[in-house]
Amino acid sequence: MLNQSSFSNNYTFFQKVRSIDYLLLFCIFIVGIISCFAMYSTDGGEFLYHTKNHALRFVTFFIMMIIISFINIKTWHSLSYLFYLVTLLLLVWASMYGITASGSQRWINLYFINLQPSELMKIAIIICFAKYYHRVQIQSVNKISTFILPIAILVIPIFLVISQPDLGTSILIALSGISVLWLAGINVKYFVFSTIIFIISAPFIISFLKPYQKLRILSFFNPDRDPLGAGYQIIQSKIAVGSGGLYGKGFLKGTQGYLEFLPEKHTDFIFTLYSEEFGFVGSIVLLILYVLILYRIISIGSSSRSYFGKLFCYGFASSIFIYITVNMCMVLGLLPIVGSPLPIMSYGGSSMLATMIGFGVVMSSRIYNRQLIA
Repeated sequence: MLNQSSFSNNYTFFQKVRSIDYLLLFCIFIVGIISCFAMYSTDGGEFLYHTKNHALRFVTFFIMMIIISFINIKTWHSLSYLFYLVTLLLLVWASMYGITASGSQRWINLYFINLQPSELMKIAIIICFAKYYHRVQIQSVNKISTFILPIAILVIPIFLVISQPDLGTSILIALSGISVLWLAGINVKYFVFSTIIFIISAPFIISFLKPYQKLRILSFFNPDRDPLGAGYQIIQSKIAVGSGGLYGKGFLKGTQGYLEFLPEKHTDFIFTLYSEEFGFVGSIVLLILYVLILYRIISIGSSSRSYFGKLFCYGFASSIFIYITVNMCMVLGLLPIVGSPLPIMSYGGSSMLATMIGFGVVMSSRIYNRQLIA
């Protein structure tokens, strides 16, 4: 249970309210509103299942984010390892007893939400690394003895997620962890060495992929080899984005989405539907909102007096940037389809929950930016 000092520490309620980053809050809220309209479009212009659930989750998790932001950053620092361990146990439970859907066993039924622990792990890795490197002296960062534990912390959940199987999420977890390691000061030579090993072992790794995963990679290089199968999503996505033109076809007037040509339009391909309806201009507006969000997160990290707060903010900003880049490149055919949700926009309770927890910790770092952590 959180004690009173977690919420006080000489900060009055009104001081906390004044310290909130309202530009960040506004941008998150606007992206959330846009996502609700996009979800309304996926339901054919009716307030149906996806729209109701998405709107309810956004409002609930938005309020939760504000509550989280009032909790002292010291508390998040002290709970970091526990958060990681609980998430890891949930990941093990999902891999053994979780709900199976579309050939993957990755969800836990909590009645009010089907929790996907691998989404929470994206945040757990960042907050765990932020605490670990908070106490590591800069001259010790590149010592092998210091480097072993973070690698274990990163590799264990990656293998668990791959076993579900969920290759896309495992890649995103790996990229999130690697970005924090780089921000912590790990020497570039380790990344170069790891990349060389990965390239050499790529044929061996590919041999363990599922047939549908191999087809996705092959379809990325040549979607026309199977236009009605593995290449269908990429082809239809490109058609939808291209047909949007400069200003789009208009709200609820997207033919690719409305006529059900777009698969998974409410999740991974939500940007495709949005781009078709609002065009290049609408896409730029959404990108500007994301850029403002990233700018504010980095600014909050820069002003934080604690290294834990700085590293978490920088790591979270890097992760959000990676998720946005991977999703948009994926729907534009610049990357293979890996199942990467677009932050806030895509339908999915676990993804939004993890993202809002991250924003809440960032906001906590902003409110308690004068707080030093021993």
